[in-house]
Amino acid sequence: MTGLSGRWLEHEVFFSYNSTDKAWYAIAGVSLETRPGKYPLDLRGAAAGGKQLTFQRKIGVGRARYPHVAVTVAKQFTEPNPDQLRKIDEDKGVKEAVFSRAPTDRQWAGEFQAPVNARVSDVFGTARTFNGQVQGVHQGLDYAVGEGTPVAALNRGTVVLVRSLYFEGNFIVVDHGQGLLSLYMHLSKMEVKEGDQVTAGQRIAMSGGTGRATGPHLHVAVRWQGIYVNPATLLTLKLP
Repeated sequence: MTGLSGRWLEHEVFFSYNSTDKAWYAIAGVSLETRPGKYPLDLRGAAAGGKQLTFQRKIGVGRARYPHVAVTVAKQFTEPNPDQLRKIDEDKGVKEAVFSRAPTDRQWAGEFQAPVNARVSDVFGTARTFNGQVQGVHQGLDYAVGEGTPVAALNRGTVVLVRSLYFEGNFIVVDHGQGLLSLYMHLSKMEVKEGDQVTAGQRIAMSGGTGRATGPHLHVAVRWQGIYVNPATLLTLKLP
C-alpha cells in the first residue's frame, strides 16, 4: 500500500508508514462529550498498482468516571469586572485564531514525553466548582511542581503562541502537526517565542502560578483537531 488516510468522528486521520515494523500509524482521539459506543473509522488506501481501497473498522469508546472537586480562587476569576471581561473576550479571539489553524504536516516524532518529572495532582476530566458557583471541567493534567521548575516540550513542533492571558496566565502553545497541539499554562517565565522550532524535551518555560491558579503548578493540555484529549493517554502511546 502506498498511502492510507482515514476519517473518525468527523475528523481527518493522518497516517504515516513506519518501514521498520511495516505498519501505518496515526493519532486520533475523542472528547469528553462523546457517548460510549462503537464508532466507524473509515479508511482509504492506495495499492501499489494504483487501485483505490476502502474499508472500515469500528472502534469502541468506553464509559469513564471522573472526580469532582471544589476550588477556591481569587474573586476576579469568578466575578470579573468590565475591564477584566474585555480582556477575557480579547483572549478568546487570540485562542480561537490559534485553535482554528488548519492541520499542518506532521512534526512530532517518536513518543511524547512528560513536561516535568513530578506527581500528577489533578487528572483530565475532573469536574470543578470555583468559589461554589462557577462550573468547569479540567481539560488537562496538573503537575505538582513549585514555581521555577523547568518545563519541557512534549514533542517536536513549532511554537504558535506565547502570551499572557487572563485565565491561563503565561501561556505557550506548540503545534506538533496533523492538528495536534500541546498547551502549557500558569507559567512564571516563557523562554521561547512564536515561530521557534522546538524538540522533545527542550526547555521552553518555568512553572508558576499565574492566571486562574490556586498556587504554583504546571497545567498541560492537548488538543487534537479542535477537541481536548487526555494528555495521560498520549504520554503512554508507543510511537515510532
